[in-house]
Amino acid sequence: MATKKRLILLFFLCFALLLSCGKKKDAASYDDPGTPAYGDMIVTGSIGEPSNLIPILASDSSSHEIASYVYNGLVKYDRDLNIVGDLAESWVISKDNLSITFKLRKGVKWHDGKPFTAQDVMFTYKVTIDPKTPTPYSGDFKLVKKAEMLDDYTFRVTYDRPFAPALISWSSGILPRHLLEGQDITASPLKRKPVGTGRFVFTEWVPGDRVILTANPEYFEGRPYIGKYMMKIIPDTATMFLELKNSSIDMMGLTPLQYVKQTDYPAFKREFNRYKYLAFAYTYIGYNLKHKFFKDKRVRQALAHAVNKQEIIDGILLGQGIEATGPFKPDMWAYNGNVKKFAYDPERALALLKEAGFERGQDGKIRKNGIPFEFTVLVNQGNTVRIQSAELIQRRFSAIGITMKIRVLEWATLVNDFIDKKNFDAVLLGWTIPNDPDLFDIWHSSKQGPKELNFTSYENKEIDELLVKARHTMDQAGRKKYIDRIQEVLSEDQPYTFLFVPYSTVALSRRFKGIDPGPAGIMYNFIKWYVPEKQVRYRIHAAVSR
Repeated sequence: MATKKRLILLFFLCFALLLSCGKKKDAASYDDPGTPAYGDMIVTGSIGEPSNLIPILASDSSSHEIASYVYNGLVKYDRDLNIVGDLAESWVISKDNLSITFKLRKGVKWHDGKPFTAQDVMFTYKVTIDPKTPTPYSGDFKLVKKAEMLDDYTFRVTYDRPFAPALISWSSGILPRHLLEGQDITASPLKRKPVGTGRFVFTEWVPGDRVILTANPEYFEGRPYIGKYMMKIIPDTATMFLELKNSSIDMMGLTPLQYVKQTDYPAFKREFNRYKYLAFAYTYIGYNLKHKFFKDKRVRQALAHAVNKQEIIDGILLGQGIEATGPFKPDMWAYNGNVKKFAYDPERALALLKEAGFERGQDGKIRKNGIPFEFTVLVNQGNTVRIQSAELIQRRFSAIGITMKIRVLEWATLVNDFIDKKNFDAVLLGWTIPNDPDLFDIWHSSKQGPKELNFTSYENKEIDELLVKARHTMDQAGRKKYIDRIQEVLSEDQPYTFLFVPYSTVALSRRFKGIDPGPAGIMYNFIKWYVPEKQVRYRIHAAVSR
């Protein structure tokens, strides 16, 4: 019995020590940049759980975030969105813009200790274009006419004709040939236990709870100061915010209400820094264009006129966003500010619906051939802004006689059971805007297959031709002419109701230093983030190569 009591006492002592590791430090000390220390942990909050940690198989942001720390591409973007080397230390583009010859870094190892070589690059290329690989990202690589390994550290690709996004397309994560070759990639254990070359090594995935990565001590750019990265899955932003204020997590994206009203007080600012910048993202309503009502563009135009975008920005985003008119944001060179605008105009919406054969009955409901205009929009669980936006849009549609039902679904269920199977009327979602304005994967009619990104089934012959011309025009001014026209056609067709471009509003514990916001956001230099010795909250050892 005495032994049992001693064990219980020992347990509680250990538990108390564990809790003490997470207690807040004196906030005044956060002003001291101090000496960088190795080994602290950063805990971030995520609404969505990753679905697949093999980059070419994933299309959700949570999966790509984790994968970006585990894997490397041949190239990447720097702070100012210049393309710089990653696994490639240099490259040469031929004078005719048809070939790129990459010189690969020597001495890079996979997390299991095997050497990285050009064979891994060749394997990644081949598995990406393999028809049996269900990836939405094969299009860029299918344009390669010839891929060659000139030696173990030289890789060359040649195209039939110049391809504007060719270089940045090789930012795609390179996969380990020795672990995947000859296997069904869709059944690989790497989906949940990835092995990469990146700055962090996969450690643990507890479904529904967390994903943990540990610093790679042999990383070719140097060991990260942050010893561990934890993504904590919290499907509700209010709960996540409580955990942030309790210092159970260090970083999260704030909702507009949290940013404007719930964090603007001295005690919060003593513990956290806040960052704000126009996000590389937009939010939209996407319509299933096979639906009997949504096939008619006059209906889609009417819905665009029935939405009060500024009302959403003012009332739900609290001013933390701007109206979206297409798939780009105004500070991008590709943006076309002269497209057709769909101002809030309920009378114009009703007129367009009448042109499309709809009538409004004495009960105020819109019908066509006696069938009420009713549909369901799907929204992902935990995203308060999207759910509230849907509710506001629902009221605006109801005012002109359209019934829009809202169904909130857990993220993985939404993607796997509804979007991938095209089992929906409409969705209210968001896209990340690529730095290179190549829209082929989302809008080309050939990209409607399983797991591909044109899940609304949009088809327009002119858009198909323009997308191809734009991606094969190397001159930026010439390319912009095609991209401008693409935006004009999309605005006229309204396959999406483009809603808003949000500001990215982030809270981060002040103990983290080295953050340098730029055009690329704040995460581009994550490897350089550090915590001063006196402010370290957790003591973490780096990973050991296996």
